[in-house]
Amino acid sequence: MSLKPLRCLVALLLVAGGIGAGDAAAATAAACGSTNVALNRPATASSTENAGLPATAAVDGNPGTRWGSAFADPQWLQVDLGSSVAVCQVGLSWEAAYGKAFRIELSDDTSTWRQVYATTTGTGGVQNLDVTGTGRYLRITGTQRGTGYGYSLWEVAVHTTDGGSGPVVPPTDPANPDLGPNVSVFSPSTPQADMQNRLNQIAAEMHTNQFGTQRYAVLWKPGTYTADVNLGFYTQAAGLGLSPDDVNLNGHVRVEADWLQQGDNPNNKGNATQNFWRSAENLAVTTPPGQIERWAVSQAAPYRRMHLKGAPEIQLWNGGDGWASGGLFADTKIDNTVVSGSQQQWFSRNSEFGGWNGSVWNMVFTGTTGAPPQHFPNPSHTVIDQTPKVREKPFLYVDAAGNYNVFVPALRSSSAGTSWSHGAPAGTSISLADFYVVKPGASVETINAALDQGKHLLFTPGIYHLSDTIRVNRANTVVLGLGLATLIPDTGQAAISVADVDGVKLAGLLVDAGPANSPVLIQVGPVGSTASHAANPTSLHDVYVRIGGAHVGKATVSLQVNSNDVIGDHLWLWRGDHGDGVGWNVNTAANGLVVNGNNVTMYGLFVEHYQQYEVLWNGNGGRTYFFQNEFPYDVPDQASWSSGGGTQGWAAYKVANSVTTHEAWGVGSYCFFSPNTSIVASRSFEVPDTAGVRFHDLVSVSLGGVGTISNVINNTGGTANAANQQRYLVSYP
Repeated sequence: MSLKPLRCLVALLLVAGGIGAGDAAAATAAACGSTNVALNRPATASSTENAGLPATAAVDGNPGTRWGSAFADPQWLQVDLGSSVAVCQVGLSWEAAYGKAFRIELSDDTSTWRQVYATTTGTGGVQNLDVTGTGRYLRITGTQRGTGYGYSLWEVAVHTTDGGSGPVVPPTDPANPDLGPNVSVFSPSTPQADMQNRLNQIAAEMHTNQFGTQRYAVLWKPGTYTADVNLGFYTQAAGLGLSPDDVNLNGHVRVEADWLQQGDNPNNKGNATQNFWRSAENLAVTTPPGQIERWAVSQAAPYRRMHLKGAPEIQLWNGGDGWASGGLFADTKIDNTVVSGSQQQWFSRNSEFGGWNGSVWNMVFTGTTGAPPQHFPNPSHTVIDQTPKVREKPFLYVDAAGNYNVFVPALRSSSAGTSWSHGAPAGTSISLADFYVVKPGASVETINAALDQGKHLLFTPGIYHLSDTIRVNRANTVVLGLGLATLIPDTGQAAISVADVDGVKLAGLLVDAGPANSPVLIQVGPVGSTASHAANPTSLHDVYVRIGGAHVGKATVSLQVNSNDVIGDHLWLWRGDHGDGVGWNVNTAANGLVVNGNNVTMYGLFVEHYQQYEVLWNGNGGRTYFFQNEFPYDVPDQASWSSGGGTQGWAAYKVANSVTTHEAWGVGSYCFFSPNTSIVASRSFEVPDTAGVRFHDLVSVSLGGVGTISNVINNTGGTANAANQQRYLVSYP
């Protein structure tokens, strides 16, 4: 490419940004400020000429990319400026395909538009247009093309009367970051008694605090410690080493089933089915000689990047007759034996075990050495030797110089075993100086301003009430939560949206629906996303959604994945069945997960109690490794729960009829229709009958025989009810 045209193009773009456009334009730009508030904001369009000319290219600040429309009238480009602003200048840098007639409008809600500029004699090139108006959304609508092609813009610049300065984002000192009052950081110099007292205080406070607002993280710098860590609700225990073996705890990191009544006996507290929302990460644990470790948990309680050294075994239930209902081992090494006991289902990925003993309904292993051999059912062991493509969860660590960083593990393909036990893990370190450390009370405006500046986000433990959506628009952004940081959208908007870009990582977050219905709570890629991200996918790690339980919450869709190639690494999407704000017409929620993107992969997918399809998969090439589901308990009557066409209820996992390729391994769906035991679900899984759609190792369960599932998948697999409470199917078709 000739350098002269490139220099000219850059000069034109600088003019569009309000630099060097003559005395009048310079005066206007000075009045408006020099910041382009459209830069890297979400952009959509009526059409694109092809996938290489997306709407976002017109606001990416790159002079070599552009938006191009279809060859027809009218067409529009729309930019979300994030909040209502006073716009005083719009700069347009047209490609050769320009608009002869077009208008510029502003809106607060994308429904009512106010025109601030219009022309029928546009000449293309670079235009700096002085306007007056306020609004959050700006739209450029072309009504007559200047050529036989479409409309094409290299860049759009928007300037405001406040100068676009926005909120001030405080810097982060990586050597001494302020992680807030809910994070305890221990070092080898911390007195052992002080450390244990703090651990005991948190454990006592969080023992039964299932729906409380307290959030904690306890972190250890590299070294050796003696500690008994009894993890309660909303508590994260994590090492700050680059390897789990950099932090060794002599003692325990455990979860006990010792507080929730089981059955009719008030003295039986062995129930672990509500041991949710806690985690152990990046630690080595050496138990006292001969003592077992206990990790009696259910959903949203990962044991991730751990090394259990001393215990002869780790038990996944109370060790007696207690119930437990699901969990995760990921990137974890257990030197001796895992005993699953009464644990109903479990997912193990990229781990290393000395052995495994036990099975109930659905135990799934991918890329795990020491797993039992493939056998389904009885014992129900689904074993995939290698994990096709995965990235481990990013994590906080302290380097040799004492500085805090976030390590982002590299993408791995066809992998088995942990990422760290056979040498230094591959990946990238990001200084905490490049993060905005978010603390409760921070405004969405400041959070989004930090993202617009190219910063990553580290949410400290706490509750975050959101008046607007957190918008992640830059590729490779890391959004990491500590201590089950919880986001509550108060105004019926999404909590988080991610642009259709490469390599975003969302990790360690709980999104709790607010009282105003959100059409979607987490959106990955705008509707209509088409770009390929196969080389650098966006990934979600330990991301949870809750609708009801702590308070009234409503959301139509909990997680919508529109981008291609997205990886889900341990998700629990839960419409509450107990707690406050629950009821068929109270915590309303149609779908847990809707997948519209292609080649999306889910590892460890838990989705429960939604009122329509709990999972609706519209994209091709999808894969799921482990699925656990419970139908809604609270269906009042059959007429209130019907997908039509003679079908009773809604399938837990629906693959759309248009899908030609999809595959799933180790999938289970259960019913417990307690208010009305006559309720029937026609099937757990509903898929098109085509050779490219294949399911392996399926189970339907009527819990205690309370309710009926007529078929496991489509019209096959038999009925689960009081007479036959479990139904297994090895493969379909």
